Amino acid sequence: MMARTMLRVERVTKRFGGLVAVDGLSFDVNEREVLGIIGPNGSGKTTMLNMMSGAFKPSEGFISLSDRQISGKAAQTIARAGVGRTFQLVRLLPGLTVLENVVAGAVFGHRRQWGQSAKMMALRMMDRVNLNIAPNAPISELTYIDQKRVELARALCGEPNILLLDEWLAGLNPTELEAGIDLIKTLQDEGRTIILVEHVMGAIRSLCDKCVVMASGAKIAEGSPEHVLADPEVIRAYLGDEDE
Repeated sequence: MMARTMLRVERVTKRFGGLVAVDGLSFDVNEREVLGIIGPNGSGKTTMLNMMSGAFKPSEGFISLSDRQISGKAAQTIARAGVGRTFQLVRLLPGLTVLENVVAGAVFGHRRQWGQSAKMMALRMMDRVNLNIAPNAPISELTYIDQKRVELARALCGEPNILLLDEWLAGLNPTELEAGIDLIKTLQDEGRTIILVEHVMGAIRSLCDKCVVMASGAKIAEGSPEHVLADPEVIRAYLGDEDE
């Protein structure tokens, strides 16, 4: 039985004036697959996630979720269609408690919930991401990894069909990094469809079914982590030519 395509990116380009941040990118993500988008800094990875989630509109091309075009739609419309995400720089609501931040995901996400139902979902997701913090604690009391856990719990509260993680493992110490990889692995084992933008190659190797490698906005390789990370063009993109 063939896997169902969950998300399709077709010849997507994003321009900012004369700068081409993403250049004719195409790839598919199958249901229950974990896709890694990797590449050197400035290669267009986060811009691509921003187009998937509705923060940016593509200049050209199309993005579809379960055969429904989502490119060009508002971020809240895309969230309700089933796309959840975290951000490269954690974005929380500082005036709200931990629980209230997570509840927001249930209220505004794919399966909109309110009141006690939203609260119970939020508490389950806090437990799901191993967030051992009092629900009424202020955001200011959280460690960095717990801020990331709050943001992930908020995204999961929306019960998304596809989860976008933008460098969720960045900035963690070795112990936190190991715990973070284990957490994403359990989400993967539950059958979630996930797209990772990540620089931690150990995580890419252990978590991803497939990788898309970007450089200067374009796709330079696609395939299994083992295949793409051994590709000479990928190695040059990360390390540069020795003769230069």
